[in-house]
Amino acid sequence: MGDHLKFAGADAATQRAALVQIMRSQPELMDVLEGLRALALPDPLLTSGAIYNTVWNHLTGRPALTGVNDIDVFYFDGSDLSWGAEDKMIRALEARFAHLPVPVQVRNQARVHLWFEQKFGSPFTPLTSSSEMLGRYASKTHAVGARLLADGEIEVFAPFGLDDMFSFRMVPNPVLNNRIAHNKKGERALTFWPELTLVPWPD
Repeated sequence: MGDHLKFAGADAATQRAALVQIMRSQPELMDVLEGLRALALPDPLLTSGAIYNTVWNHLTGRPALTGVNDIDVFYFDGSDLSWGAEDKMIRALEARFAHLPVPVQVRNQARVHLWFEQKFGSPFTPLTSSSEMLGRYASKTHAVGARLLADGEIEVFAPFGLDDMFSFRMVPNPVLNNRIAHNKKGERALTFWPELTLVPWPD
């Protein structure tokens, strides 16, 4: 087994501790986590690619931001579902994180059901929290989020666990009709991390 798989198959606590350690070693991620805490967004989460790409880069010895196009951030504010309110938050985070080498993209998860079907062609039940969105990702491997708590601890959200990520295995999540997204993201990922195994979408 290659050294990049040293946490594959480990128990959940070991994998979470490894993830937190890797995140703390990445200045850009910590900058975002600290910024989100300071901005006091409702139900904030740093999510997806910036986390699992960082893990894969760390474990394979690649530069920290290899393959990272942007840093995804969620928040959940059901009190105002207007585009104007979300746009105001987008602009605030763009200004706060303008110094980073990749853009930060923020979205209000309370609004996803308003545009998802039109964009992707599938019905979408309204969410009740930021972390609930993780369970609807095209790949279970990508379903990871984190935030920095007031006491400095990093809280991790991973509805399917972390073993697929640490095993370099992209596993489909057929809860929605996301076959195209799973395949497209998987094929792109393989160009950066050939160590990955892309599990086919179920028939």
